[in-house]
Amino acid sequence: MHSNHATFTIRDEHKVIEEIRRKKSGLQDCELAEVLMSEAVKNSDDLDVISPSGQLSVVTSGAGTTKRKELHGMTRVLALSAKWGDDQDGITFHAYHIHFSCNIAEEHYSNFVLLLNSEIDDDVGNIEVDLYLISKFVKASVSAHGLQHLDMDQIKKVKCLHTFLFNGIFGKLIGRSSDKRRSLIQTEESWGKSDTMYLLLPVDEIDDHINGSWKIDWVGIDSCVFALEFLKEHAWLNADADRPKCNLVNPPTQGTNSNVTDSRSLDIIHFANKSVSRNDIKGIVVVSLHTGRVYSIVDAVDQSAESTFDGYSQENSETYRTFVEYFREQHGITLQWPEQPLFLLKQSHNAHNLLTDFRNEGNDNQVKPLAYIHMPPELLVGLDIKLEVVKSCYLIPSVMHRLESLMLASQLRKVILCDGIHLPISSSLILEALTTQRCNERFSLERLELLGDSVLKYAISCYLFLKYPQKHEGQLSDSRTMDVCNSNLHQLGTKQNLQIYIRDSPFDPRRWKAPGQLCTKPVPCKHGVDSQEVPRSSKFFTENTKVKVGESCDKGHRWMVSKTISDCVEALVGACFIGGGLDTALHFMKWLGLNVEIEVSLIEEHIKSASLHSYAPNAADMRVLELKLGYRFSVKGLLLEALTHGTNHESDVSYQRLEYLGDSALDLLITRYLYQNHIDLDPGELTDLRSACVSNANFGHASLRHNLSRHLLHSSEVVHSQISEFFKLVSESSSMMKPLQDMRVPKVLGDMMESIAGAILIDSNFNLDEVWRIFKRILSPIVTPDKLEIPPLRQLIELCGSLGVIVKENCVRKGDTVHAEVKVQLEDVLLVGEGSGQSKKVAKGTAALMLLRHMEMRGVSLAKVRSQEIGRVNVSSLDDGTSELLGEKNQKIEFHKTEGHPTDDFSPDSNISDKIDMAVIGPIVSRKGGPRQSLYDLCKQQQWPLPTFQTTEYKSRSPIEILYGNEKRTGFSSFESQITLIIPGFGVMKATGEQRLDKKSSFDAAAMVVLEELERRRKVIIATG
Repeated sequence: MHSNHATFTIRDEHKVIEEIRRKKSGLQDCELAEVLMSEAVKNSDDLDVISPSGQLSVVTSGAGTTKRKELHGMTRVLALSAKWGDDQDGITFHAYHIHFSCNIAEEHYSNFVLLLNSEIDDDVGNIEVDLYLISKFVKASVSAHGLQHLDMDQIKKVKCLHTFLFNGIFGKLIGRSSDKRRSLIQTEESWGKSDTMYLLLPVDEIDDHINGSWKIDWVGIDSCVFALEFLKEHAWLNADADRPKCNLVNPPTQGTNSNVTDSRSLDIIHFANKSVSRNDIKGIVVVSLHTGRVYSIVDAVDQSAESTFDGYSQENSETYRTFVEYFREQHGITLQWPEQPLFLLKQSHNAHNLLTDFRNEGNDNQVKPLAYIHMPPELLVGLDIKLEVVKSCYLIPSVMHRLESLMLASQLRKVILCDGIHLPISSSLILEALTTQRCNERFSLERLELLGDSVLKYAISCYLFLKYPQKHEGQLSDSRTMDVCNSNLHQLGTKQNLQIYIRDSPFDPRRWKAPGQLCTKPVPCKHGVDSQEVPRSSKFFTENTKVKVGESCDKGHRWMVSKTISDCVEALVGACFIGGGLDTALHFMKWLGLNVEIEVSLIEEHIKSASLHSYAPNAADMRVLELKLGYRFSVKGLLLEALTHGTNHESDVSYQRLEYLGDSALDLLITRYLYQNHIDLDPGELTDLRSACVSNANFGHASLRHNLSRHLLHSSEVVHSQISEFFKLVSESSSMMKPLQDMRVPKVLGDMMESIAGAILIDSNFNLDEVWRIFKRILSPIVTPDKLEIPPLRQLIELCGSLGVIVKENCVRKGDTVHAEVKVQLEDVLLVGEGSGQSKKVAKGTAALMLLRHMEMRGVSLAKVRSQEIGRVNVSSLDDGTSELLGEKNQKIEFHKTEGHPTDDFSPDSNISDKIDMAVIGPIVSRKGGPRQSLYDLCKQQQWPLPTFQTTEYKSRSPIEILYGNEKRTGFSSFESQITLIIPGFGVMKATGEQRLDKKSSFDAAAMVVLEELERRRKVIIATG
């Protein structure tokens, strides 16, 4: 260890923390935590902190923050990577049947079977996956179906199927290199390069009435094998002008309609490999000889190869007059049957991410027309594979992505199990804890992270409370803060390599590939790391804001926000708690390196110590309190300690330590209750609910409802006065302007509730369910989303934020009373609200409430704004199977005059600098948020309402490419924002910025348009230094 590292025990650590606390005594708890961390970082490069396990943990500056990005690798899915043996008798695989069912009865898909070399867990191999197509819904049901043996000849055929089908549908089998055409696919070569080993085979259902009865579609597989060999022998692989022109071999008569003997009959269509009756061609799957692409036949048209090029248009007619001429000059092919009708073919396309439902997002979904082409039949190889098989191939990537993700979660569970820790939780729950919001899935780790945070807080609180009985509440809180901080969780997570399991980017089907398939979107590694695992080195850390987070290279390396790892640790703790209870969560924490299991001997010692407290209070009074609580204490000394305030001169104990313990217990119990009872609530709303439920105000009102405060043991006139005043305010609340939650609730009432919870927890031998049985009744009714009351000041700020107006506050203290004045400048009037109270919070709340009522009288309210969905995101589709390249200038500026001012004040060429004062602002920072901040500063300087933004989101299943200057970036969503800026007394400016890959960057683009226009009109001077 370096000499400048400060090493000390918990006792020494608290001396340092107490010194900092004395220096910063005026700070709130949340501010204190920041000071502790900043002081630690400032005083040493790395601060050694004793974790509950007794081991040193190094808190590294920047680790666990959103500012720092780190390069990490991804682990392989072992179940899909096992190498096969060379047994000539064949291989016995584990079979998993994939059944597709569509909500449209007329739509049919072929089922598949997945063959793996090793068995996968039941909760992975027996699942259902919802697939969302543009106009329909498909459910994929995966189920284990025992063993399936294939001999080596069959395995060779299936490898050819993979090579042909997945490359032919999602790519092509023949490509051009300079002037040479060459086969891109060699089966053994493509399989040798594959990093996964499994088989996907189409199957036929034997009998719908016999569950699970199916057989492999060997007819279709043999057809693909034949087509691949036919392409190798007959495809045009060379377009040299000097070589003799190719002539198509005469097609075999096998498969020709026997009722028609004339090979030139218009009822017979000649393919490259066979002849088919014109009545039977619809839906046939074909592959082209000159490109190796797979198509399906829609119909035969009334045009032939001798018709104008492309059949229906004059495109390329100046170069090639007919199809005959085009194929002769461009490909060196002489058509044998140019008089045959052309085929109208449906083109294959990229696979889409079908795991996200775009159908109901917004009112602007656009379904783009399908792409068709025309081609002479003799250039096509007809296949005996059903069209339903091809349709299912477009579903396979999304299904396999979900299976691979679940296998990865199961793999992590086995890694933990190998270390002796049993995790009785489902793979799907682990997957949720490993999935960030960036993945655009229907689930993410945020809700579990919130729960895991409470579990960690509780477990560490219990451990420290029992382990260090002489430490007071402040010391215990400081130690807990250091142990649950993001930097420590980051270190614990990376030590166990959790980062290699995290899913942090949306599924891109172009990056997915089946064994034997070439990737259609390769991303070569440019990180300078040869191995799949990235070394833990500072050279792979960065704070560069231009680093693209999430997307991995072909070696699996990707940049990740450092805090993501900390969040994942918390989410996994939460998943363990939900899936297996507190014991499972504690076992997982032990695996991480946080050994916080509660020792029975420590509980016994604490109970023994509590039983020695002198029992002075009246026994009858204690019994009354127990009846109110609905709980009878085994150790009366615990109840005595829970009721004793620090000012009580008759006792040498106080409730502060129990308050510390009870705070974490109630936080966990309430968070668990909200998590389980509001499953559809997003993390932000869940956090608001928890904050309301665990607030001092909520606990104080509960104490009042059950008349618990009369049992508080204290010797303070101030405490007595605060409680009496609170009772008086509550009794008079019907005539007061402020709602109950805005009253100043004495902190002592909330503290007593928490200390009682801590006492019951210990007395019940740390039985959390018993604590909840009591406090669920005491805290009822528990706040629900529809009953959640937002404080008036926050309502006002949110409302004004939606309207784009500035809230100005001013507070003055006169004696013991604070007077507040809150102003809001609307477009046509200045509103002023006034209030007073014992604190700034109460005074500003009263003034805000008055302003809200004034605004409501003018028809402006938060409820109305929300119902009108001001600033909501519209969603459109860019889904046509191809990438979109955006970023070209799309800047539309509009001006609307204010009534009473000349129209030309805001005409496009007018100069408004003479009418309003010219402002000067500093250089615009180019990083994210810079243009917005410059515009906000300008508005505050000029006392203009803040600008508002309305955003349209364009979503696509295929990647969207957007230009940022000369840099090209890719994503699956783009945002275009329109900004509205009101200049009081003159008019309204509206402008639309360029599209960006995230919403806030689109705000910046729009803000930049406005700033440049204001500068052009000499309204503002933008410094360049």
